[in-house]
Amino acid sequence: MSSESPNSLRHIAIIMDGNNRWARDRGLASIAGHQAGADRLREVLGAAKEEGVEVVTVFAFSSENWKRSKQEVGGLMSLFASSLRRYRKQLIDDGVELRVIGRRDRFSARLNKLINEVENQTSGASCKLIVAADYGGQWDIAQAAQSLAEQVAAGEIKPEEINEESFAEKVCLSDLPPVDLLIRTGAETRISNFLLWQISYAELYFSQCYWPDFDTQWLHKAVREFYRRQRRFGTNPATEEVINKSKRAS
Repeated sequence: MSSESPNSLRHIAIIMDGNNRWARDRGLASIAGHQAGADRLREVLGAAKEEGVEVVTVFAFSSENWKRSKQEVGGLMSLFASSLRRYRKQLIDDGVELRVIGRRDRFSARLNKLINEVENQTSGASCKLIVAADYGGQWDIAQAAQSLAEQVAAGEIKPEEINEESFAEKVCLSDLPPVDLLIRTGAETRISNFLLWQISYAELYFSQCYWPDFDTQWLHKAVREFYRRQRRFGTNPATEEVINKSKRAS
């Protein structure tokens, strides 16, 4: 655990759920809900920066989303590309680094080229926006295990040298602060294969509203709830206080 306060909020992860239902309730096509959701992200990112958050990671497209209709998947890919073009300048002007995590071999060459361009143009900014696209937590863990297995096979490390720390270095986001708060919108209360390793000690916040309705007030509400909680990381605060008092007395 770092020397940061247990209740410091540096990294928020968001499962942006409810776009389809939001659109259906309004008699709109599903892509309209996804577009509204993309626009909402811009606002929420600004609110997170106001709260002093350094990293925002969002679940944009899961590995399982390829199972959706060809029309919806095509619309999502087009929206991803158009959003990158639309918000590229704002990311640069606002000092926000964009990083995309997940598989990229199933994206088109044109989309991959655009992702690389925006990542390079925004690299180095203090605030990070991480977009998980064609991502799955199980895939993330499996590719980390494969990387370590390759090192063992090459004689670079021994099997007994593999531990939590060495494994953590191989999963996505290993160079960033751990996730402190995971938010899911859309009235669902599950993780859906998102950042399974990285959220091991994150606080969970589930919102009843759909993602396109999750405005800055909702974000500030989630942050206030986070600061009301006592993060223990497996410890017993009462016991620690007794130990601390003993140390002070001596």
